[in-house]
Amino acid sequence: MRDQEGPTLKTCLSAFGAAILAVVFMGNVAPAAESDGTPPSLKQAFAGDFLVGAAVNRSQIMGEDPAAMDLVKQQFNTLTAENVMKWEKIHPTEDQYDWEAADALVAFSQANDMYLAGHVLVWHQQVPDWVFEDADGNPASRELLLARMKAHIETVVGRYRGKVQSWEVVNEALNEDGSLRQTPWLELIGADYIARAFEFARRADPEATLYYNDFNLYKPEKRAGAALLARQLQEMAIDIDGIGMQGHYSLDNPALSEFEDSIEAFAELGVQVFITELDMSVLPFPDQADWGADITVNLELNKQFNPYARGLPDNIAKQQAARYAELFRILLAHRDVIGRVTFWGVNDGHSWKNGWPMRGRTDYPLLFNRDNQPTQAFDAVIDLTRNP
Repeated sequence: MRDQEGPTLKTCLSAFGAAILAVVFMGNVAPAAESDGTPPSLKQAFAGDFLVGAAVNRSQIMGEDPAAMDLVKQQFNTLTAENVMKWEKIHPTEDQYDWEAADALVAFSQANDMYLAGHVLVWHQQVPDWVFEDADGNPASRELLLARMKAHIETVVGRYRGKVQSWEVVNEALNEDGSLRQTPWLELIGADYIARAFEFARRADPEATLYYNDFNLYKPEKRAGAALLARQLQEMAIDIDGIGMQGHYSLDNPALSEFEDSIEAFAELGVQVFITELDMSVLPFPDQADWGADITVNLELNKQFNPYARGLPDNIAKQQAARYAELFRILLAHRDVIGRVTFWGVNDGHSWKNGWPMRGRTDYPLLFNRDNQPTQAFDAVIDLTRNP
């Protein structure tokens, strides 16, 4: 196992200095508010446990939302690009790469001594059509698609070698029953496309942390599928350093006992566990909803499922805070295997949950509100480090 995220913590936090590290090793006590009234920081509160980060969007990366990026610098020690490193953005045509936003993110992370996680190398969504087609518009051959995958990974990972510390190599390759999802990668290359992707990534950066990522991994069947995938790679002597559990949760789903069962199951494989896309919707969903994070779902807006357009009631905020605290209590109990916890967005206004699965909803899934102020959920999470 290479360059595990947990052991890099001192490096990532070097800017805080010896005084803060001394506090950390004396006990995980959350800092009091700063003299200017700013809140305590998540990165400092959990410094002895795991990295805490956020996904940032293009406008934030490019300096169009300085308030959000000030909050990022104050609160987090790891970043993920929400979209700008996805294939359709960074490699829109076969002979063209767009490095502008990704380069800016790398520069920001280096300037602020932040750990950077790359998202994503191989996924079946947000990939241009040309990737899966030959020159005549027919389905690409196995050899052609493998060559394109190899070239893409070598170019992207190679450019940021030593600057992006971990890579989400393959994303969402499993069905809900744990079987392999029917994607163009599987159909055109075969089941070994996952192994090849990890091999290409390892050659491109021998020191990067490499992991598999998916949603709904709390489900026993899907958990088993991810564990099987990791074991198969291990048996082939192919590096897989971790499993990323997307955390697109709600006030009543999943059962957090299942979430904990998955952490324990993945830890038994000898890999780290990353919570990669954490948010907690407060909105109701249609009864049949079981989409996890399937971005193809697009329902017509229904006021029944948008009850808090004018603000979040206090009782719902308290319910969310209690649930966030319960989830983080589990994470703290397994701090030895949790390498990173990344929120999928900086504040509620930036969250993708406002537009999924219905565009136009008003959700409150993160720890900071639309004015970048800490919520009751933030207080509940911080309080865990004051009163473990």
